[in-house]
Amino acid sequence: MKIAVTYENGQIFQHFGHTKAFKIYTVEDNKVVSADVVDTNGSGHGALAGMLRILGVDTLICGGIGGGAQTALKDAGIALYGGVSGDADTAVEEYLAGTLIFNPNVKCSHHDHEHGQGGHTCGSHGCGSHSCH
Repeated sequence: MKIAVTYENGQIFQHFGHTKAFKIYTVEDNKVVSADVVDTNGSGHGALAGMLRILGVDTLICGGIGGGAQTALKDAGIALYGGVSGDADTAVEEYLAGTLIFNPNVKCSHHDHEHGQGGHTCGSHGCGSHSCH
């Protein structure tokens, strides 16, 4: 089994489509046996699900994620655990223990919304009528 986590500085990056890296955990007998950080090379929303499929990922843990990306992951056969924040390693351990708290209805609906500051991080905030959790 392989688990991918949107990743930045040890934390779960909060916007799937803008993640610059995934931490990929290889799991055997319900234990992490290896973990590697993989650069997305600037791949955007559409290419990331395909990239994860090629890497053999079964499960994705992330923060916010839009509907199109959710569909692409489903089509690739990758289980989604969204709306998660905090330490990436801890989230994987919680997933393996069956205690991971996630949002099965996670949405990131800001794609038509501009902040004007250029650098939207899509965290656990509300901004008018949009949010990512």
